[in-house]
Amino acid sequence: MFYLNNKNAVLVMLLVAAVSGTGLAARAGTKPVMVHYMPWFVAKPYSGSWGWHWTMNHYNPDLLSGGEREIASWYYPLIGPYDSDDPVVLEYHALLMKLAGIDGVIVDWYGPDNYNDYAINNTRTLALLTYTRKAGLKFSLCYEDSTIQPEINGGFITAAGAIAHAQQTMLYAQTNFFEDPSFLRLNSSPVLLNFGPQYFHTSSAWVSNFSVLNATNQPAFFTEDNRLSPPGAGAFDWPPMYLSQTNAQSPAEPVLSDAAMNGYLISFDSKAAAWPAYVSSAFPRFHDIYAQAGVGASYGYLDDQNGATFQETLTRAMTNSSAIIQVVTWNDYGEGTIVEPTVQYGYRDLGVIQDFRRQYLDAGFPYHTNDLGLALRLYNLRKQYGTTNAIISAELDRVFTNIVSSNLSAAGLQLTGMESRRPVIYNLSYDSGQLLFVVGGYISAAGIGLQSSSNLTGAAWQTINTYSATTNAISIATPVSTQTGSVYFRIQNAGP
Repeated sequence: MFYLNNKNAVLVMLLVAAVSGTGLAARAGTKPVMVHYMPWFVAKPYSGSWGWHWTMNHYNPDLLSGGEREIASWYYPLIGPYDSDDPVVLEYHALLMKLAGIDGVIVDWYGPDNYNDYAINNTRTLALLTYTRKAGLKFSLCYEDSTIQPEINGGFITAAGAIAHAQQTMLYAQTNFFEDPSFLRLNSSPVLLNFGPQYFHTSSAWVSNFSVLNATNQPAFFTEDNRLSPPGAGAFDWPPMYLSQTNAQSPAEPVLSDAAMNGYLISFDSKAAAWPAYVSSAFPRFHDIYAQAGVGASYGYLDDQNGATFQETLTRAMTNSSAIIQVVTWNDYGEGTIVEPTVQYGYRDLGVIQDFRRQYLDAGFPYHTNDLGLALRLYNLRKQYGTTNAIISAELDRVFTNIVSSNLSAAGLQLTGMESRRPVIYNLSYDSGQLLFVVGGYISAAGIGLQSSSNLTGAAWQTINTYSATTNAISIATPVSTQTGSVYFRIQNAGP
């Protein structure tokens, strides 16, 4: 409910609306902040079965303890174990990244082959691209040539045909990813990382792999730790768990010391200074569960240090001469390098990214930790209402649009209305004798009614107009006079 009593009141109301409205749009930083993303999660509530990355053939997510499912990780997603093909999850992730000051994703990509779970992961990678594009985020790939040897061993391809097969994979990447307008480019070249190389170890092999690509799609190519030139532009660093030392208290889990980690990072930056470009990685911790799951020895343990590890590595990435920042990782639950919100750490790491972006890259970046909760609220409402009610789905789509458009005030009001099952008013303005606003939140199937009254102490409410429920936003313009006394308006659902 709101009221007008004179022209000054209109001006005051408009000033309040302006202050609480769209806010500042985040400017692009001097170098993109990308997050390494795993697309490989399969969850029973969505796909009918639990995938290996939640179970590792050891844990059973159908078992509950303290309200949490048993999963192959020391850490638990804030939304629980999810499916990487679930559009509600992908929307949630994209919104969190947008609000956290992350510019885009680097997806761990195994190619499109129908072998092992590669095709399933590729389907989920394509699905993620739909939502990162909608959120205005960049997209890139980290190609795993570790796929080649298993495909040879399984008879899917031959060793003699490995180059030709990789060329077809690159052509697929060109058509489905590189040519997308949102794909990350460096000096006009699509950015492609390689986790290795693990099969194609020579420069000549990669020159051949890329030879089939258009001239405009010859990638800015980055391998792990060391530049492979040609055709590589540089390399990226990664948590150096091979430097871990035996831990007397837990021999099965060696420990990477802070000193060893920093020594590695200093050495990497030193050699990278001579390259055309390089990618600098930041990571919060490393705590894998491989030994506990029985799938192999632990790579080691890097302590979170109450957030200090992430702050140290992110400060370095923000301030060194790297061309791209890579946050390692969004959601590798098996190795524990997660910045996605978890039960254990909440929004802490995303809050660090926000603060450091504001400090080092973009002083005008407007979002803070409290804003991140909008993504979870939208996620919960999507799960609550599903897709059967077109009117509600359309309003939740508008919430998404308002968030990515930086209109967090309107998005918050819409979410509050949906949560309380009441209509709400937002985007209020006054123009040429017309009071203009949008009604959103929860709209009943019977629609809404606009009522007015001359006071709040007994005068009857008069219905001015009624509006049918619709998938379109209900925009209202009602005449008001600045020469009369107070006028009060209210919106009510017309039915249950």
